[in-house]
Amino acid sequence: MTDIKFSVVIPLYRCHKAIAELTARLIKTLASIDPAFEIIYVNDASPDNDWDEVMKAATTDPRIKGINLSRNFGQHYAITAGLHYATGSWVIVMDGDLQDRPEEITKLCNKADEGYDIVLARRTQRQHSLFKRSASKWFYKTLAYLTGTEQNSEIANFGIYHHKVIDAILSMNDKTRYFPTMVRWVGFRRTEVAVQHAARHDGKSSYSLKALINLALNTILSFSDKPLRLTVKLGISISALSFLLAAITLVRTFTGQITVSGYSSMIISIWFLSGIIITLMGMLGLYIGRIFDQVKDRPTFIVQQTINIDK
Repeated sequence: MTDIKFSVVIPLYRCHKAIAELTARLIKTLASIDPAFEIIYVNDASPDNDWDEVMKAATTDPRIKGINLSRNFGQHYAITAGLHYATGSWVIVMDGDLQDRPEEITKLCNKADEGYDIVLARRTQRQHSLFKRSASKWFYKTLAYLTGTEQNSEIANFGIYHHKVIDAILSMNDKTRYFPTMVRWVGFRRTEVAVQHAARHDGKSSYSLKALINLALNTILSFSDKPLRLTVKLGISISALSFLLAAITLVRTFTGQITVSGYSSMIISIWFLSGIIITLMGMLGLYIGRIFDQVKDRPTFIVQQTINIDK
């Protein structure tokens, strides 16, 4: 640990137009709270000029640090990279598109001073399209049900975390990283604070519907075996229904109500049960694939270049 009070970790992807303003507002806000801070930008191989903007800012202020990843790993992997290099007693995680307002950090810090280890920012009025708000709402509902964890579509990455929380998160060796769920999994004393949510500074979010579905699937498979439990329940239900239908069929046969076996019922049964079997095999295959990724033990990120970072 160092004498740094706050480390701000910010993943970047197509945020180059916001970096200068974000840096200025962060410095102003953090300096009013405690001058001992660092700002860690993590460029997730953005195709724009994000890294150029980071280097420009870092050359004028040593408190601004940069990590350039070797390729695009994804937002939550970029956050993980920043957490590895954060040295502050408290770590603030936020997005780089100015939708997370730097001025709201003051609220988070004041709440943390009350004795909380985690203070999450709850976006009261999200500045997103109706489609994204709806997709996000159902994404979190599904995620909460299948992972057995509390989820809230108004809460994302923005928050302040004690370094012992970050240490606990980094100790998790999961190859699939999803920061909000990991925060909830490690526990500690947690609360929320309502904050203002700003409109995106420029461009549009890189999270498409397909990306959200893939993120949800990877997170569910990594943090829960509930899908497997649901398939077991489905199998038991089908078996119970099959025994019931078999009993009814036998009774009708013995009473002379059925004289010729039905072709349609046979075909329907074959297709139905085949679909169930294929679904179960596919579910098992997904979990085996997760195990395969975990066993390979590849790094979750690779750093190509850093600036103003000693370790």
